[in-house]
Formats: sequence, structure tokens, C-alpha cells
Amino acid sequence: MSTPAVTDTRAGSLRAARLPKWFPLAVAAGSVVVAVAVGLGAGLDSKVQWGLIAAVLAVLGTYGIAARVEGRRQAKDRIATTLVWVCFLLAVIPLASLIWATAARGLNVFDGYFLSHSMAGVSDTEPGGGIYHALLGTLEQVGLATAMAVPVGVLTAIYLVEYGRGGLARTVTFFVDVMTGVPSIVAGLFVLSFWILILKMGYSGFAGSLALAILMMPVVVRSTEEMLKLVPNELREASLALGVPKWRTILKVVLPTSVGGIATGVMLSVARVTGETAPVLLLVWGTNFINTNPFQDPQASLPLYIYQQYANSAGSGAAYDRAWAASLTLIGFVMILNLAARGIARWKAPKTGR
Repeated sequence: MSTPAVTDTRAGSLRAARLPKWFPLAVAAGSVVVAVAVGLGAGLDSKVQWGLIAAVLAVLGTYGIAARVEGRRQAKDRIATTLVWVCFLLAVIPLASLIWATAARGLNVFDGYFLSHSMAGVSDTEPGGGIYHALLGTLEQVGLATAMAVPVGVLTAIYLVEYGRGGLARTVTFFVDVMTGVPSIVAGLFVLSFWILILKMGYSGFAGSLALAILMMPVVVRSTEEMLKLVPNELREASLALGVPKWRTILKVVLPTSVGGIATGVMLSVARVTGETAPVLLLVWGTNFINTNPFQDPQASLPLYIYQQYANSAGSGAAYDRAWAASLTLIGFVMILNLAARGIARWKAPKTGR
């Protein structure tokens, strides 16, 4: 009869005091109230400072109360969770503020007329005009860059994963890593010196597409390479054991298995280069008129349009509103690409049966 009594005693010693589930919310609310009071009392006008004070108070308050009630071990766990939430909020709040400010200012002139008209005959100080010519230029330039970068990037990744051995593969991998960190202005200067100054091809949308393709290639190579590495080797070995040639195994087994991840990487690389301004500013220049031929004469684009309108707005006026509306369009375009990438990844994800 003594054994159950000892067990009960030990079990009771393992039970410790626990804070209620609403404790984190209470600490966060109290930290905000104290931070506002401190900010007002100290004469701090910036709400960013109030937020930083609240974050510090939340971390210190969580640790102090948890250590007193639950012990230091549980307090360390709670403070780690609090730091994760604080870092999450520090990352999300600026993004949400950016989207809110862009939408609030861009919706002033964002309508069907704005999307379907160009700036032909409209001065920077006059109301009216739109981004049709810039939107068309961006679609053509990004489309050409994608058509050049994706085949080269995918084939390079296939070589590195399926065939690459020895010094050549290491050299290609090294240069891919170097190109990943190349600034966009460097890619623009390279195309400017080679395509325009040496070959005398002139400024055009295609010149900008060349620089965007250079920026896209390493992203496509890296994302495709990682997706191909995730394909189980058993699938390759089973296909080869049936006498299927390696090239056909890659085409019929490896690529279909990883097509969802490859498409996601391609869409994310497209979203990355869509907002590049430096190559477009160097190579495409700009125009207020509609130019449907990307291989001849300057062509507009959304990033360049935003830059020009804001530079000529002096912080107010019609050009200022057009710059924000174009920024909203660009954010929406990139958001659509990211949603499409997620949709493709979910659509092509391996299905697990019950």
C-alpha cells in the first residue's frame, strides 16, 4: 500500500503553477499601455519609438512574471516565444503599413481610364493620363526575359544535378553563386557596354530584357536545382532499370515530378525582376507614347514610370497621384504572380492517398 502513496507524492511534486492562457495577451496589452504613457510623458512623437518600448517591456514583463510563477526554465521558453512574436510583428507592421499607404494614395486615380490610356499629350503637371504604355512595356520586357532565362536556367540546373561532375560543374556552380549576388545596376552596365556601345544596337525594351534575363538566370538555376534534388533516386533507378535512356528518364520522370516546384521558382524569379528600375533606366529609357515593338526605340515600363512621375511631382499634384497608382499596380502584379506560384505548387504537389 505504500507504493501508490509514493507515486502520488511524486506526481504531485511534478505539478507546478501555470499562468493562464490569456497571460501573453495581457502582458502585450499592458506593455502597450505603459509604452504609450512613457512616450507621452517623455514627449516622444514617433509611434515607432512607442512600439520599440512596448516590445522591450513585453519581453521583460513576460520573463519577470513567468520566472516568479512558473520558474526560470518555463520563463525561458515563454521569452523565446515572445521574441518570435515580436520579430514577427516588427516584420509585418512595416509591410502592412506600406500596402496601406500605397493603396490609400494610389486609389485616388486608379481606375479603368488610368489602366487603358498612356501619357501621350499629357504633361506631368496636368491631371489625366495613365499607365497603359508602361504596363505593356513591362509585360513585354519581362516576357522576353522569361523566355530567355527559363530555358537556360532549367537546362543548367538539369546539367548540374543529373550530369555535372568534376571541375566544369564546380565552375558553373561558382559562377551561379556569384551571379546571384550581382547588383542589378551591374547587369545593366554590362548590357549597356556590350549591346548598345559596342554592337550599336540602340536603346530598346529588348536591351532591358537582356539585363533582366541575367538577373533571373541564377534564381531559376538555384530553385530548379533544389527541386530536382528532391526527386527520389528510386524513381530514376526504376526507370533506368527498365531500359529507359537517361534523357528520357529526365524528360518523363524527373521533370514531371518536380514541375510544380520549378514553376514556383520561375514565377518568383519573374516577380523579383518585375520591379527592377536600374537596368530599365540605363537601357530602355522611357517614352510617353505606346511602343508595342520591344526591339526598336525606347519603351516605357512601370518601375521607370513610377520613378519619372515621382521625380517630377515635387511631392504633390497629379504626377504624385499617378506615381502611387502605378506603385499599387506593380504591387498587385507581383502579388498575382506570387499567388499563381502558390496555386501551381499546390496543384502539382504530390497527392497522398489514404
